[in-house]
Amino acid sequence: MSTISKILIANRGEIALRVLRACKELGIATVAVHSTADADAMHVRLADESVCIGPPPSRDSYLNIHQIVAACEITGADAVHPGYGFLSENAKFADILEAHGITFIGPTAEHIRLMGDKITAKQTAVELGIPVVPGSDGEVTSENVLETARQIGFPVLIKATAGGGGRGMKVAKTESDLEEAFNTARTEAAAAFGNPAVYMEKYLGKPRHIEVQVVGDGAGNAIHLGERDCSLQRRHQKVWEEANSPALNVEQRMRIGQICADAMKKMKYRGAGTVEFLYENGEFYFIEMNTRLQVEHPITEAITGIDLVHEQIRVASGAGLSVTQDEITFHGHAIECRINAEDPRTFVPSPGTITHFHAPGGLGVRVDSGAYAGYKIPPYYDSLIGKLIVHGRTRVECMMRLRRVLDEFVVDGIKTTLPLFQDLVANQDIANGDYDIHWLEDYLARTSA
Repeated sequence: MSTISKILIANRGEIALRVLRACKELGIATVAVHSTADADAMHVRLADESVCIGPPPSRDSYLNIHQIVAACEITGADAVHPGYGFLSENAKFADILEAHGITFIGPTAEHIRLMGDKITAKQTAVELGIPVVPGSDGEVTSENVLETARQIGFPVLIKATAGGGGRGMKVAKTESDLEEAFNTARTEAAAAFGNPAVYMEKYLGKPRHIEVQVVGDGAGNAIHLGERDCSLQRRHQKVWEEANSPALNVEQRMRIGQICADAMKKMKYRGAGTVEFLYENGEFYFIEMNTRLQVEHPITEAITGIDLVHEQIRVASGAGLSVTQDEITFHGHAIECRINAEDPRTFVPSPGTITHFHAPGGLGVRVDSGAYAGYKIPPYYDSLIGKLIVHGRTRVECMMRLRRVLDEFVVDGIKTTLPLFQDLVANQDIANGDYDIHWLEDYLARTSA
């Protein structure tokens, strides 16, 4: 199938192992790159070849473009899969790989740039017919911030144009809050992203976070694979995700999915992507597009049976999509829990050595993790050590299965977020699917008081 013969995986942890497995299934040779801290990582052990690209700090290894390109040339890798995070949405990286004749398994650099800036992304969404949150036409400044806020109507949300992860984001509920929120957002944006520019949107009170999975072939064909509900978040970081959303009916699901697929066709988008929305009172409001594979992609795979990494590699090799929209069917319900090496109450990172590790099993159970007994979790990176994905014919069956497997999952030697999920799966609001993007933080505040 593929004109790609060897893929270098420019990432670490569970996503590097996830990509490696897909490559092996497609008969494609693999190269693992790693920092000195990750020499014993599972994907390094399983890859056909491995190259050390530097010391533990990400800037000296996983973000070091020169070292990654050199590793491609040393090993003869003709393609790079960036996973998520690190260089996955770095347009400069995609350009440099192309200049060296190496295939970037992802969108074009042009599309990465287009969607990487929040203002440009929103303007593009409007042009493509995607519904957006009412807000400023572009950057807001000290000269127009009050007038813009009055036009939109309070409360308003001020956001960094180059933002992510909740940084450079402030709410102004009234005019008296506005100056402080504006100045704080600009200061945070400059510190976090090197760019103080901010824009403004209508602040929605209790929305859900809904995202639509899309895949395009770069030639004008594109499909959607339904939506995921990622509303259970802490500090704007997703914790628990579901597919499909308990809040949507079939008509809503197919309508927003088709809007997104049509937009990708117009863009001639290449590869996997996710169009993210806030959803409130039956309306969808575009917030951003992620031009990469998402952490939570396995729940979409569970309900569709389609391997998203296979699709990424197919598209990058020029083979096109393996399915048409008409061939996609949705089966049952899936939930993903992100297992982090953190204290389940304070969320303080808990690096260290895993003394015992037992993954649950059974029908409809998947664990994506590079962890094992004796593995030492380094303190230098994201605390995600694994993802528990559970699938059932109905949401009720899925929840009962999740309750069972959480009791089976053993990770000793470090603290993890597993106890948090045991609490959540027993909560009546969660059982009813009745939650929004503020629910988890409110719950944690109540239960830790």
